[in-house]
Amino acid sequence: MTASDATTATPEPLVLVTRGEGKLAGVVTLTLNRPRHFNALSTAMLDALQGALDDTARDADARVVVLGAAGPAFCAGHDLKEMRADPSLDGYRALFNQCTRVMLTMQRMPQPVIARVHGLATAAGCQLVAMCDLAVATSAARFAVSGINVGLFCATPGVALSRNLTRKQAMEMLLTGDFIDAQTARERGLVNRVVAMERLDAEVAALCGSILAKPAAAVAAGKQLFYRQVETGIEAAYQMAGQTMACNMMDECALEGVQAFIEKRAPDWAKPSD
Repeated sequence: MTASDATTATPEPLVLVTRGEGKLAGVVTLTLNRPRHFNALSTAMLDALQGALDDTARDADARVVVLGAAGPAFCAGHDLKEMRADPSLDGYRALFNQCTRVMLTMQRMPQPVIARVHGLATAAGCQLVAMCDLAVATSAARFAVSGINVGLFCATPGVALSRNLTRKQAMEMLLTGDFIDAQTARERGLVNRVVAMERLDAEVAALCGSILAKPAAAVAAGKQLFYRQVETGIEAAYQMAGQTMACNMMDECALEGVQAFIEKRAPDWAKPSD
C-alpha cells in the first residue's frame, strides 16, 4: 500500500457487527473496535454503539446480543483526552447524556445483552458491564471505577454499579478507585461467570444457546418487567408482574409449553397450541 492509499483507505468501523450461524443463529455480536485506545468511549464510539444497538433492537431475527471488544482491553471508559480538549459544561452534559442513552438502550432493548469481558473494564467501561443483563469474564479481567484517582467521582457508572453490588461494595469501589479481579466481581454480582481465556467464547456460546432455546416473546417480556419492577415498590411490582404473567400465559408459546409439560413431552415452540 502506498502512502496515498493509506490516507484514502476506509477506516475500520468503531463497532463491528457480526451474526451467528447454525445453532447460534439469532446471536448478534457487537465488538468495540478501537483497540489502540483501549476502546475508550469517544463521542464517535458512542454514536457507533448507539446506532448498532438501535439497529439490533429493531431486528426481529436478533435474539441475543453479545457485547465484546477488540485488543487487550474491554473498555477503558470515557476518552479523557477528547474530554479535556474541549472543556465546557454544555459539552460535558451532552457527552454524559449521550452515554446514558447508550446504557439505557441496552437495558430497554428486547434482547438480552451479554458482556464478553476479556480484559480491563474501567469507569464507563465497568458501567457497560454493569448495564448488560449478563456478563462472562476471563480470569484475567479486572474492574474499577477509577475516576476518583483523577479527581472525578464516577457518578454515572455508580448508578449501574449500585444496582449490581451492595451499597457498601459499590461505595468502596467508587471512593477508592481500586481494582477488583474477576473472581471478586463474580462474588459481588458484577459478572455471572468467570472462565479461562481459552474457554470464554464457548461459555458465552453456551449461555446464548440456553437463551435461544426459550421463546423470544417470553424472554423479551420478562426482561422488560424485571427492570421495571426492581425500580418500584413491592406492591406495584407484584401488580406489574401479575399482569405480565397473565399476558404471557395467553401467548401461544406459553400455552404450548404448559401443554407439553402436562403431556410429558418436549415443547414445540413453533407449534400453535389448541
